[in-house]
Amino acid sequence: MLLASAIASQVAPAPREQTATSDQRPTILRRNPDRYDDTFRKYSKRYFGVGFDWRLFKAQGMAESNLDSAASSWVGARGIMQLMPATFHEISSKNPEMSRIDDPEWNIAAGVYYDRILWRLWAADSIEDHRKEFMLASYNAGRGTILNAQTMARLDSLDHRSWPAIEAVAPKVRRWRYNETLGYVRRIDSLHAKLLKRR
Repeated sequence: MLLASAIASQVAPAPREQTATSDQRPTILRRNPDRYDDTFRKYSKRYFGVGFDWRLFKAQGMAESNLDSAASSWVGARGIMQLMPATFHEISSKNPEMSRIDDPEWNIAAGVYYDRILWRLWAADSIEDHRKEFMLASYNAGRGTILNAQTMARLDSLDHRSWPAIEAVAPKVRRWRYNETLGYVRRIDSLHAKLLKRR
C-alpha cells in the first residue's frame, strides 16, 4: 500500500525545537507575509484541485515550522512541512522531481502530497465536515494513532467518524500525546482563519 509504513509511523509532533528561536520566527513572517504563497497554491491545485483552499496548507506550514525551510525537530522532521526523511524518501520515490527534502518547494510539495494521501484514506472513515481534522491529526500523530482513537470512540458508543468524538476519547488513547495533536489541529484552524481575513 502506498506509504503504508510512513502513514502508520509518521511522527511530527508540535511544538518542535526549530532552528530559529521563537523570538525570531514571528519576525520572519512579518517581513514577508506572502512567502511561499505561489508554491502552496500550485501544489494545492495539483493534489486537491482548483476549489480547495490552499491557505489551509500554508497554515499547516506555519504551524509546523513558521515557514522556516531550515527547521528541524528533535525527532528528525525537516523543512517547512516537517517531514520525516523516510516519509519524504517514500514520496519522492513516486515523484522523482521531489529531489531534496531541504528544498522549500519540494518540501511543501511532498507535505501537500502526503496530506492528499491522508485525505483520501479518511474519505470513508470520517464525516465529510470533519475530514480535514482527521487528515491534520494523522499528519501530526500518525494515522494509526487516530484509528486507535476511533476504536476507543466505538467502545464508548460515540460516532467514531466525528472529530468531537475523537477529542472526547483522546485522553484514553495509550501512548498518544493528544494535547499536542489537538492543539496542532486548533492552531492550524486559527492560522487558516487569519489567512482568510487577509484576502
